Amino acid sequence: MPDEIERKLLDKRVAHRYVKKGRLDEKDYEKHIKSLPDLADQAVPIESDLDDDFEDETDEDEDEVASGGEGPKES
Repeated sequence: MPDEIERKLLDKRVAHRYVKKGRLDEKDYEKHIKSLPDLADQAVPIESDLDDDFEDETDEDEDEVASGGEGPKES
């Protein structure tokens, strides 16, 4: 494996797939993960305020179609 690992191979969402396929060496990946700095002290809490009456329109459309009704009309 070259000294420089392709960045796309290091994405934690797909790295296990590349290890399985042999495109990424598991030891190199673990070494990379351990070399990352711990930035936990720089984390900022995020607050979210959602309305209680929030409804997902997608769910309503799926319910209509499932009950034999038509989905949303296109204009």
